Amino acid sequence: MFEVAVIEDPAAAEASLDPVRSRLLAELARPASATMLAAKIGMPRQKVNYHLKALERHGLIELVEERRKGNTIERVMVATAASYVISPVALAAVAPDPARSPDQLSARWMLAVASRLVRDVGELVTGAAKARKKVATFAIDGQVRFASAADRAAFAEKLAEVVTALAGEYHDETAEGGRVHRVIVALHPQVRPEISEISEVAGIKES
Repeated sequence: MFEVAVIEDPAAAEASLDPVRSRLLAELARPASATMLAAKIGMPRQKVNYHLKALERHGLIELVEERRKGNTIERVMVATAASYVISPVALAAVAPDPARSPDQLSARWMLAVASRLVRDVGELVTGAAKARKKVATFAIDGQVRFASAADRAAFAEKLAEVVTALAGEYHDETAEGGRVHRVIVALHPQVRPEISEISEVAGIKES
C-alpha cells in the first residue's frame, strides 16, 4: 500500500468522491470483506459489493485473498493507498494554468501553481511506480511568525533574492544531459486550528 496515490482518471476521481465509496476507502486501510464492511457501516452486503466492484475497477482497491465460506468465496480487499490526491489532470478541460495570469501576490495564482505541482509530481510518481524507480524530489515545510506585515514583506523580498541567487549559481543552460527542475517557494498564512478560532471569537488571546 502506498502512503499517497494520485488519481488522474476522471472516472476514478468521480468514484472516490462518492460519499459511500469514500467511506469504504477509509475503512479499507485494513483488509476487509464485503460482509465485514456491511456490518461496520450498516449497509446490505449486496450494495457494499456493488461499490467495491466500482472501486476495484478504477484501481482504488485490490484483492488481498479469497476465503471459501461454505458454498461461497469471500473476497478480502484493501485500499491501494492510505490516502489519495486528485490530480488536475482529472479535470483537464478546466485545470488552472499559472501561465495565464502570473502574479506573485495573488492567492489564486498560488493555487494554480500548487495545482500544477500536484499534476507534475503526480505524473512523475505514476511513471516512477511503473518503472519501479524513485523520483528525486526535495521539499521544505516550516513556519515563520512575523511581528508585522512589513516584516513579512521584507522576508518575502529577501527570500526571493536568495532563491534567485542560488538558482543562478547552479543553473547551467549548456549542461549536456542536464535535466530541468522546477523550484516553487510559497508563503501563506497558516490555517488556524478550530480551537484557536473559537478562542479569538471569545476574546481569549493566545500566549
